[in-house]
Amino acid sequence: MTRVIDDLPIFKCLGVKDLDPGKEAFIFVNDDGSDERISYGDIYSNTNRMSRILLKAGIGKGDTFALMMRNHAEFLYSLFAALSIGAIAVPIDPRSKGKKLSFQLMNTKTRGIVVSDEFMESLEEIGQDIHFMPVLGVVYKPEHRIPLSNSHPDLKELFSAESGDPPDGLVELNLKAPVQIIHTSGTTGDPKGVVLRADRFMTYALMAEFIWRYRSDDILYTGLSLTHGNAQSVTIFTAMAKKIPAVISERFTKSRIWDVCRKYGCTSFSLLGGMMSGIYNEPRRPNDGDNPVRTVISAGTPRAIWEDFQTRFGVSIHEWYGTVEGGLAHNPPGEGPVGSFGKPPEAFIEMKAVDEDDNEVLPNTRGELVSRMKSSATEVSYYGKEKESKEKTRGGWLRSGDICHRDENGYFYFDFRKGGGLRRQGDFIQPDYIEKIIGEHEGVSEVCVYGIPAESGAPGESDIVAAVAPFGDKKPDVAGIRQLCHSKLEKNSVPSFLQIVEEIPKTVTEKALDRLLRDAFRPDAPNVYKL
Repeated sequence: MTRVIDDLPIFKCLGVKDLDPGKEAFIFVNDDGSDERISYGDIYSNTNRMSRILLKAGIGKGDTFALMMRNHAEFLYSLFAALSIGAIAVPIDPRSKGKKLSFQLMNTKTRGIVVSDEFMESLEEIGQDIHFMPVLGVVYKPEHRIPLSNSHPDLKELFSAESGDPPDGLVELNLKAPVQIIHTSGTTGDPKGVVLRADRFMTYALMAEFIWRYRSDDILYTGLSLTHGNAQSVTIFTAMAKKIPAVISERFTKSRIWDVCRKYGCTSFSLLGGMMSGIYNEPRRPNDGDNPVRTVISAGTPRAIWEDFQTRFGVSIHEWYGTVEGGLAHNPPGEGPVGSFGKPPEAFIEMKAVDEDDNEVLPNTRGELVSRMKSSATEVSYYGKEKESKEKTRGGWLRSGDICHRDENGYFYFDFRKGGGLRRQGDFIQPDYIEKIIGEHEGVSEVCVYGIPAESGAPGESDIVAAVAPFGDKKPDVAGIRQLCHSKLEKNSVPSFLQIVEEIPKTVTEKALDRLLRDAFRPDAPNVYKL
C-alpha cells in the first residue's frame, strides 16, 4: 500500500496531491560532482524530523531561526519545517561575514541557527555578538573534509534519532502567517528583511503554469542560492507545483553549467544578469550549442549580448523583472522586443513609470517603476521597519527604486537603479555594452563597470571605471584591453580607469557589489591604470 504524504503542510500549500513517495523531486549536485537525490517521500519524512528537532529546541510558532548554508537538501527540510510548526525561517547569504552577518541575525531576533560546516568559522568570528543564539544543527558534508565538532550537534545524528512521522505541535496551515524573512541585497547599505507569508508559495505555484509555462517533461536547473527569492520562485516551488524534477548545484559555476545540464538533461535554468555575462565571457567551445536547454529564464539580460547568447547556445531567453518585495513583468520568447523585460500580467498587476510628482511619464521617457496589485492591497513588510514599509508602498503603489521606461507598445525596459545612472558629458552610458566589449578579451573572466564622481566636478557626471578580473592563470593584458576599448567603443564610453581585481565581489544574487569596488578604488593604486 502506498504511503499517503499529501498532508505535509508544504504540499497542501502548493496544492499538490496524489504524490508518489518514491518520485524523484530534487537532485543536489555537490562541488565535487557527486550528487544527492531526494524523493517526495524523503521530503515528507525529513521535514517532519526537522520539525521535531526545532520543537525540541524550543522553536515554535512565531519564532525565527536562521539558515546559513549553500544549496543542500537540509535547507529545504528546514524551510518546509518552518511552515509546519508556524516558525519563521531566516535564510542568510552564506557569504555574509562580520558586521553584515551579525546585523542579519540580530535584526531578525534569531533564536537559533542551522548551518553547514564550512560556515562555522564565520559564526565563530562574531561569537561575542551572538553568544546567546544556539547552533541548532550543523550540516556536515563528507566532501568538505571538515572534522566534526563536539561543541555543536551534528544534524545527521539528530535526524537519525527522530521519527519521520508528523510530530505533535504542528500548527494549522495559515496562508497569512509569516514563514520566511528574506534579506534584500544590501547593495547600498544594511539589507532589509522582507517578511514573506505562506501564500507567497501559492503564487509561485501559479507562476509555474502561467508565467514560466513549464511542461510536464521539463527538468529545471538552478545554481542560484536557495536563500534568494529567484531560486525559490523560478525553480524550487514551481518544480514541486508541477511535480517535475529540479537539479540544484551547491553554488553557481559559470564554467560547468552546460556540463551539468547535459548530464542531467535539464531543459530550463534561471540566471541573473551578472551570471549571463559571466557565461558569455567563457571561451567559446565547439559544443556550446550541443545542450538540452530550451529556455533560459533571465532577470537582467544585457541587451548587448542577448541575441548572440541565444544563437551561440541554441536557447530562447525568457526575460523577466521582479523583486522579493513584489512586482512582476515578463517577456516570453518570441513575444516582446529584445532588451525589454516585458509587461506585467495584466489580470493581476498594474505597472507604470512615474516622475518625482508621481505623474505617469510618456513613452520612451525615464521614470521610477511602480506597480500595484489589481485585486488586493499592495503591501510590503520590512521586519522591524514599519516606517520604511509604509513608504515603500506610498499611495498604494510599490516603489521599486528602479528607473525604467516603456515603449509605445507598453513594453518596459530597465535603465538604471535610482541614483546609480552613469552620465558622461551629458550622455547616459550603458555599462552592459562596455562590459560586453571588454568581456570579449580572451584574458577577461569578469567585468563590472561603475561610476565615480567626475574629476571635472560637473554635477551628476561620472568618470567610468572598468573593474576586471582576469582568468586565474592569466596576467592582466592592460595594453590589449586599452586597445580593445578605443577601437570598439565610442569615445564617451571608453572607461577612464581600469581596475584589476582578483574577483568581482557579488551579492548572493550575483549582482556586482560596485560600492565595494568603489570604496577600494584609488586613482594612484598599483592595480589601477589610465585608459
